[in-house]
Amino acid sequence: MKFFIDTANLDQIREAQSLGVLDGVTTNPSLMAKEGIAGKKNILNHYLEICKIVDGDVSAEVISTDFEGMVKEGEELAALHPQIVVKVPIIKDGIKAIKYFSSKGIRTNCTLVFSVGQALLAAKAGATYVSPFIGRLDDNSTDGVELIGQIVDMYNYYEFDTQVLAASIRHTMHIIKCMEMGADVATCPLSAILGLLKHPLTDIGLQQFLNDYNKLNK
Repeated sequence: MKFFIDTANLDQIREAQSLGVLDGVTTNPSLMAKEGIAGKKNILNHYLEICKIVDGDVSAEVISTDFEGMVKEGEELAALHPQIVVKVPIIKDGIKAIKYFSSKGIRTNCTLVFSVGQALLAAKAGATYVSPFIGRLDDNSTDGVELIGQIVDMYNYYEFDTQVLAASIRHTMHIIKCMEMGADVATCPLSAILGLLKHPLTDIGLQQFLNDYNKLNK
């Protein structure tokens, strides 16, 4: 399973990259706003800074909701850097835009997916990635991880090439459960990735090794 970090914070991206396990980055307008990045020029420059840090795909989201606007924005984003993947919402014009981008060889990430039906349309339109938001489903008393499994099974059955990118991950167990369901990618906050390192028996064992070493080398 690939690891993407879900942030626009350059320091967090650098820290995740330094681990040697980072495969890409996802962003959205809310994450950009959280970092105080405003204005088209600044946002585009920020995407370029991210591409300098990581080697993998960087999802950059369109903000238009009509077909023509999505195409214009998406083509500009795709031309910015080869690592850019155009992030498009799962709405009617979004599906039309994904189909257009697919025909032009522009890679896409279909976002805000909450159902198998939406994932089916995204794959048929040629999306590179589909992003089910599992945390937001959990917030609304629906099993988000179960949706990951349903989409993976459907894609495998029909042999779609679209990759399942589990999004809106809130914690480390979300990553583990998505892995068990066969997700291709998990996009996570840095805290969830670092959480995979933690286990009390590791801490206890390491401390014991250090204590024994110090006893023998005084």
